[in-house]
Amino acid sequence: MMVFPLFWFLFSTISSTLPTQANTFLPCNESEKHALLRFKRAFYDSGNHLSSWSTHEDCCEWDGVLCHEITGRVIELNLDNPCFSDYEILCHEFALGGKVSPALLQLEFLNHLDLRWNEFGGAPIPSFLGSIRNLTYLDLSFASFGGLIPPQLGNLSNLHYLILGGSHFYTPTLYVENLHWISHLSSLEHLVMSQVDLHKEVHWVELTSMLSSLSMLDLYDCKLDNKSPSLKYVNFTSLTFLSITSNHFIHEIPNWLFNLNTSLLHLNLGGNQLIGQIPECLRQLKCLESLLLEYNSFDGPIPSSLGNLSSLAYLGLSGNILNGTLPSSLWLLPNLVDLSIRNNSLVGRVSEVHLKKLSKLKWLDMSSTSVLFKVKPNWVPPFQLEYLYMSSCHLGPNFPSWLKTQTSLLYLDISNSGIIGVAPTWLWKWASRINGLIDLSNSQISRNLSGVWLNNTNCIKHGQPFILGTNFPILMPKFEWNKSIGVIG
Repeated sequence: MMVFPLFWFLFSTISSTLPTQANTFLPCNESEKHALLRFKRAFYDSGNHLSSWSTHEDCCEWDGVLCHEITGRVIELNLDNPCFSDYEILCHEFALGGKVSPALLQLEFLNHLDLRWNEFGGAPIPSFLGSIRNLTYLDLSFASFGGLIPPQLGNLSNLHYLILGGSHFYTPTLYVENLHWISHLSSLEHLVMSQVDLHKEVHWVELTSMLSSLSMLDLYDCKLDNKSPSLKYVNFTSLTFLSITSNHFIHEIPNWLFNLNTSLLHLNLGGNQLIGQIPECLRQLKCLESLLLEYNSFDGPIPSSLGNLSSLAYLGLSGNILNGTLPSSLWLLPNLVDLSIRNNSLVGRVSEVHLKKLSKLKWLDMSSTSVLFKVKPNWVPPFQLEYLYMSSCHLGPNFPSWLKTQTSLLYLDISNSGIIGVAPTWLWKWASRINGLIDLSNSQISRNLSGVWLNNTNCIKHGQPFILGTNFPILMPKFEWNKSIGVIG
């Protein structure tokens, strides 16, 4: 399940809707220019990102500075680390460091401050940021801030976006004593507090639900536990995206979630310790486009009512203890792009009849189940997969001939799936066109290379490794499968 990307996709979408630097009619305000220079002097800038910040230049032309096109007053500072790598350590040498200077307070029209992916060495978030009253956007994520989040941020009543937290190498991590200050952010639409320690706040649900404009709430790995599991009503009237993954919930899905039936589009509860059966009343969330319940402790069958979620595109149920057969209603979801059910005690048979309506399917993961995948030899799927994981399930004994119709694959794992016999001759030419990784290991497949010339250019495409199996030449990948989030990393 490619959960990745949902988080960072949303951030990139937010960024793309923001105004870009533009020429102004007036030069920048002189006092604001000097304030920015004092702000710069408090930084370590090993990457020379602020080299354009010179006394001899108009500050509205400086990198990362946006001025109002009529008044020339500074309205935005976009000082995020341009390196922006998934591997945070690779970007440290390009990051700004040092201190955030209170000279910012002289930018009285500043409404946008972005310092993400910089390196502040575990320093606390400055409390004076709560005095920049015109801020509508504040992003301090992945910037190595630590310690108590200042409750003065609650003074930012015009704030629409508040993005804090993210992994770093320093302690203490960010934490709160309580979230009472959050309720004063009456204009807030997006709240992200990934890896912020919230365990002291018992009433986090009630407090965040007071934000009537809130559309996105992401509380990944916040040490939340099973407080308020019996709460039945919340006031999330605008919420479309809710992610509370990798916390410490040891109870059934809370009842208050089912009140979000008119607005919620994306629900991610993965990586918790939720128990019990997946409730039938999830069908009440009729607008859902993604439902991710992976790596919990749900048991029992997959509820047939999930087939009523006609807008569902992403369904992740991997890593639970679900049993029984796959409900027939699951195959009636016309918008399904991603189906992940790996690591469950599921049984039954899947045939071409079940899959005929899934024309949008890109990701299918049935690994480590007891599901029998049995289709006719001449079957042509209605979809073009990009990721197929069928390791340790019942796919054989014949090599699946329908795979040669799948020309968009980036990752194929059919290892240990009961395939035996001679690999088909078309496999080699087909595999040479695949731009990703193929794993046929732990299968009883013999090779017939008569008339086939297989050289290194066929084994590696665009730098990606290609595995042929234990009795073929093998190039082992420098990747690991991260089961907790479902991406290669």
